[in-house]
Amino acid sequence: MFLPGYKDLVKPQWIATLEELKLTGELPVSELSRRLKLSYMAVKQYCEALKKLGYLERSRAPRVQVGRPEIFYRLAPKADLLFPQAGIGFAQDLLENLKGLFGESAPERLIYQYFQHLQGRWTPRLAKAKTLIEKATVLAGLRTQEGCFVRCQYDLEKGLRIEEYHHPLWPVLAKYPRAVGMETRLFEALLGCRVTRREIHAGRHGPARVDFEVATLGGP
Repeated sequence: MFLPGYKDLVKPQWIATLEELKLTGELPVSELSRRLKLSYMAVKQYCEALKKLGYLERSRAPRVQVGRPEIFYRLAPKADLLFPQAGIGFAQDLLENLKGLFGESAPERLIYQYFQHLQGRWTPRLAKAKTLIEKATVLAGLRTQEGCFVRCQYDLEKGLRIEEYHHPLWPVLAKYPRAVGMETRLFEALLGCRVTRREIHAGRHGPARVDFEVATLGGP
């Protein structure tokens, strides 16, 4: 999810291009144009414009068959600025300073209270949903409002899951590993079933994301 103001200022085609590359990590122009349902030349033009602005990086890969090398695009580090941040440096310093004031466990106690607060706010919203899929969809929407880049997915092979490609608090969760369990238990309390959290890494240029796999009837 982009910072809200950017969507009012940026071309919709640029937004679609950047969001698709956020989901996939890296794509050739041909595949990107297929996914966006736009012409090859139009997508290449958008990508080149975004590259000149510093939001994309370009690479070439030789074709397996005869022909010119295929052009790939991926998000540049500058693109991170387009997605919501949470003042991570400030938040981490604040949590560390709490240790000196209230003891070593103070940061985790505060994080626990934060998740409890979210549960209290979100429970009434999910209570209106009639099915587990509806609940997961509402939860994904609430996460988006908190600055996450999320989508809710369901298929017969992998079941129901919430895929998270950006979370402003990932650096905080990495520093306080017990908070990861707190977040997972928040999902379980809201959805009313078991949830498994998996970190997904897909190669050097692929997306780092977190999947919340939701246990459904008949599932493992």
